[in-house]
Amino acid sequence: VQLQASGGGLVQAGGSLKLSCAASGSTSSIKYIAWHRQRPGQEREWVARMDPGGSTSYADSVKGRATISRNYAKMTVYLEMSGLRPEDTAVYYCKSWYRGSDWWGQGTQVTVSS
Repeated sequence: VQLQASGGGLVQAGGSLKLSCAASGSTSSIKYIAWHRQRPGQEREWVARMDPGGSTSYADSVKGRATISRNYAKMTVYLEMSGLRPEDTAVYYCKSWYRGSDWWGQGTQVTVSS
């Protein structure tokens, strides 16, 4: 499985972004999906996840501002974020895992200016 994240960029505080993560390879293994982020000088942290049945969960820091979704036909996972804050500045990574294996995308930089 290969994951390719995109959609990051520079956005003003209060703005919105939609990150994409395109999957290729053994896409039948794409079951659980998640977005993580690594803020400057901090450990990588979980942001959102979607289970195979479609249930979603979010970190408290983004709850109400983020939506994780997937397009099965395009084999793409999305993370939409609104009301962006400077503290959302980070490299965002998509991740998938299944049966003891996990795969990470290369990360996409999101910078929120105040």
